[in-house]
Amino acid sequence: MKSDNQNELFPIVDEDGNVKGSIYRAHAHDGTKILHPVVHLHLFNSKGELFLQKRPEWKDIQPGKWDTATGGHVDFGEKIEDALYREVREELGVTNFIPVFLCKYVFEGIRERELVYVYKTVYDDPVKPDREELAGGRFFTRCEILNSIGKGIFTPNFEDEYMRIFGND
Repeated sequence: MKSDNQNELFPIVDEDGNVKGSIYRAHAHDGTKILHPVVHLHLFNSKGELFLQKRPEWKDIQPGKWDTATGGHVDFGEKIEDALYREVREELGVTNFIPVFLCKYVFEGIRERELVYVYKTVYDDPVKPDREELAGGRFFTRCEILNSIGKGIFTPNFEDEYMRIFGND
């Protein structure tokens, strides 16, 4: 069974995003909750539907749940926007998009603590989820999302972020 590379090196950051050191993935997700950066992209189509990815069962965090279109770690030494473009290309096969920065915030889960850089884009070309990275993906209407929140379908991180950013739209 595939698994995440536990030896990936991530930056340790403060809440402003200043790099303070480095940490391996295994240690970043072992409950120590050392703050490390991630990027998220909310990919909408022009009809206002939001593309979500289905996390594969082999993921070490929230396997099998629906999540933000792209979410990934920033590698040690990598710029935030470079990580965003890399992750979107790897996970969705999308390269020609214009990201709009929305916000950054600290998310604390059961096993990790992340400084989340959130972007959105509108994209109408085909989305091709990588079959090795994801268990699929599809567009959801706002109604579908709101009716499914709190039912164990989405990751807690997605639900929190969606309501924080788009809840009052």
